[in-house]
Amino acid sequence: MWSGFSLLTVAAAVTFFCRISLIDGCNKALCASDVSKCLIQKLCHCHPSKENCSCCKECMLCLGTLWDICCDCVGMCHPRNYTDTPPTKKSTVEDLHDPIPSLFQALTEGETQLNWNIVSFPVTEELSYHESLVSFLETVNQHRQPNVSVNSNGAHIPYNNEKDHMCTVVYFDDCMSIHQCKVSCESMGASKYRWFHNACCECIGPECIDYGSKTVKCMNCMF
Repeated sequence: MWSGFSLLTVAAAVTFFCRISLIDGCNKALCASDVSKCLIQKLCHCHPSKENCSCCKECMLCLGTLWDICCDCVGMCHPRNYTDTPPTKKSTVEDLHDPIPSLFQALTEGETQLNWNIVSFPVTEELSYHESLVSFLETVNQHRQPNVSVNSNGAHIPYNNEKDHMCTVVYFDDCMSIHQCKVSCESMGASKYRWFHNACCECIGPECIDYGSKTVKCMNCMF
């Protein structure tokens, strides 16, 4: 025989799965257990409106640390758009003051047992993107008023084709904050850094024209 509570539990669980199957953004694998618990306790049965959200706080407390991930499963926040640009495709870049090229070059020569990955590639890979950006800026500048100019930051960078210049970058294996990324790259004597929004850190050497590679290659921080 089913007890009243057991029947209620099953009914709530069935209702939950039927409900979240219509919500594309809900992370069912991670949220199912905790959201079911909160629904069974009737802590997440209201919906926020402009004037009122009677159960929102109780629902948040019930979900606890999973609130950010699971609030869309109970209709408390907007469903996540997983078609957005992934964090590995977004990054923040910055020039570093007083780089030390000789230090960077010494640290990146040969093999290393440290927790980073050294990657080198032809500067021409950066140059192709850089020249495309310059061409775009010059086109914009031509269509502006005569007394307005676009600063292309010294766009035409001379390149000696007789020497195969290489851009060397360093990826730290582990994820780190943007502040730690900047500090770590400064301690290596790097010229610039790129911090991907998945917390992968890339230090960029003095031979690089742009901001290194746009591909995440941190061994333990890929997603």
